[in-house]
Amino acid sequence: MIESINLANEGAYDAAGTKLEGLRKLNFIFGSNGSGKTTVSRIVEGSGNFPDCQITWAGGSPLETRVYNKNFVENHFDAESSIKGIYTFGGNVEVAEKIKKLKGEADTIKAKLSGLRNNLSGEDGLSGKTKEREILAAQLVEDVWGAKKKFDDLDTAFTGLNKNKKNFCERFLTEASSNGATVRDISELREDAATVFSGSLAKATFLPVQDSSKISLLETSAILKKKIIGKEDVDIAALIEKLGNSDWVQQGRQYFNQLEDQCPFCQQKTDAAFRQSLEAYFDESYIADLAAIDKLLAVYTSAVRDLLTAYRVSDIVESPYLDREGFERDVAALHLALDSNVEHVMAKRKEPSAPATLTDTAPLLVAVSAHVIAANNKVKANNDTINNLAARKKDLTSQVWKRLLEDTKVIYDKFKGETGGLDKAITSLKSQIETETKKFDAKQEEIEENERRITSIKPTIDVINKLLKSFGFTNFHLAESLGGGFYEVKRSDGSDAKRTLSEGEKSFITFLYFYYLVGGSFSSSGGTNDKIVVFDDPVSSLDADILFIVCNLIKIIIAEMRTGASAIKQVFVLTHNIYFHKEVTFDKKRSADKARNDETFWVVRKSSQRSLLVRFTENPIKSSYELLWREVRQKPPSDTAIQNVMRRILEHYFKFYGGVTPEDIIAKFDGQDKMICSTLVSWVNDGSHFATDDLYMTCDLGQVDRYLEVFQRIFEESDHGGHYRMMMGDDYKALPVGDAHDTDVASEALLRSENA
Repeated sequence: MIESINLANEGAYDAAGTKLEGLRKLNFIFGSNGSGKTTVSRIVEGSGNFPDCQITWAGGSPLETRVYNKNFVENHFDAESSIKGIYTFGGNVEVAEKIKKLKGEADTIKAKLSGLRNNLSGEDGLSGKTKEREILAAQLVEDVWGAKKKFDDLDTAFTGLNKNKKNFCERFLTEASSNGATVRDISELREDAATVFSGSLAKATFLPVQDSSKISLLETSAILKKKIIGKEDVDIAALIEKLGNSDWVQQGRQYFNQLEDQCPFCQQKTDAAFRQSLEAYFDESYIADLAAIDKLLAVYTSAVRDLLTAYRVSDIVESPYLDREGFERDVAALHLALDSNVEHVMAKRKEPSAPATLTDTAPLLVAVSAHVIAANNKVKANNDTINNLAARKKDLTSQVWKRLLEDTKVIYDKFKGETGGLDKAITSLKSQIETETKKFDAKQEEIEENERRITSIKPTIDVINKLLKSFGFTNFHLAESLGGGFYEVKRSDGSDAKRTLSEGEKSFITFLYFYYLVGGSFSSSGGTNDKIVVFDDPVSSLDADILFIVCNLIKIIIAEMRTGASAIKQVFVLTHNIYFHKEVTFDKKRSADKARNDETFWVVRKSSQRSLLVRFTENPIKSSYELLWREVRQKPPSDTAIQNVMRRILEHYFKFYGGVTPEDIIAKFDGQDKMICSTLVSWVNDGSHFATDDLYMTCDLGQVDRYLEVFQRIFEESDHGGHYRMMMGDDYKALPVGDAHDTDVASEALLRSENA
């Protein structure tokens, strides 16, 4: 028999744990759904892995267990396979020996499988090769995700993966094995992404390219270098040349003509010969050279003006593809150089005899033109991108991934090196497990084949069908499967009824199946072995009359156990159903509800942090109403259930008493107390709870105390303080809220109706 059970780090039980100790033959455990009852049954069953939970067996000798819980129902009635038959005792000795030998061989294979699985995954799931591999994979996920931060401005390349680390890493591993893109600098990728991933691309117009060849040609004109002077064989030529004042004389000619042969310099009258000499000196050749200079000046000035104007049109200066700052800087430099050249040509016209040297603007023209060409290259790239956008996006995405792969090469190489050996080991272990599993399954199949030969399952079928019929379940019955050794649930017409049973029908036939399994076995031996029986909430979905039948069947097992002649040595009954608990615990030999020497009573108390098993010297469940008040008196109160407990008490009591107007009660409170009061009495307006009313909401101890204070004041402010004091008993504490009127008569009537 089990002496104690320690529960920790499992289900609702925390690391500090709780303990069932001093257990006896019969043990009743009451607790709400989700409090941890099924965890107890699973630990007793021993079918799971509970490293921090221990069972202490009397004498250190474990017994067989028969556990009825939802696992049992799932394994035998919810599974796709047929229902395994329950065998009666006796059989062929030779076949029994063969089964024993086969079981030994199966156990050896099972032990080997256990070792392989432990090496692969660990008994607790926290060790083994698979866990090592998972740790490395998890670290890679974090490392790769961290490296991605550098690419946050390129996250369009990771569309669909930007919010999921695991999926991102899976794509990373795929890219690592298949990406053949060129490695590019991240700055180039960002520049391309600004266009390809912009989402607002539009075709652009090419900037006009200006022809500046005329300007360069004019700047090299020979006339600029030519020294333009008069005819040398004229008598005054020697004097003019000697004085070097040809340009001065030319400028004075207009005044000479205006003064009618009077020298504009010395004011002396000249003769006709001087005029002839002067005109002969500045001959047609001289005049033609001056005209050439005038033409050069006009053409050059016009070309300069047209060029600078062309560079200021909106198509150029407003283009988003133009390096505007560099363009304007180079245009300004060109402007200065061209203006200077115009001034030099004008100076040449003024002093034709002086050679003119112009600035070579060709490099400046090339620099300005280079900006336009560069902008047009971008325009072309933009238009080409639009024309082939899908391919460009795909290529750029591959290039971004390639850049990320290059940046994380050290991380990836380390991961591959560490996981390579593990992957080989895992593959080998899985292969061995598969092989041994096939051997084990084959051995089990051979065992089952021999078991089907040894005994009959017919008696169990007969007795279950008899009980079903006697309890009014006539539209389905249990039958032996055609293959033998298994049960099937059939309708009267022979059709399969397993899938169409109601919840109540399935619960009842499942319980009957378990009930006869307690005294039998799935094999030819073991029916008389000492065992422990656990009933975990066996009355879900049962009608009241069937619930009563189940209670009586359990009581039969308990009575047989108490005789000492039964193979059943210990019974656990776990439930959340108050009515079932009251029925199954009823014992006329128990005096004043005090526990008998061979039984224990327990309640599972659940808070937001943990569940705790509390032992009672008497049956703690008397009535649902008293149970609610027990929760109010509990120290410390539950921080998850106390709000709903108080609401249900108010609903139960004031609906019984009647004549309570919630608005009048709420009006007696102020501030936060008024809000709390409103939530506690909201049922009056609705007539029933909303779905959310039964949610457990955690509040701190200060809030719990505030709720309890308002709860007490509701009774006292509504003149029902006497009932509150009676139900609280020794735990009552008066509040300074004024006089309260007793309503003991209503209180006692309510309690009498509950106990009845």
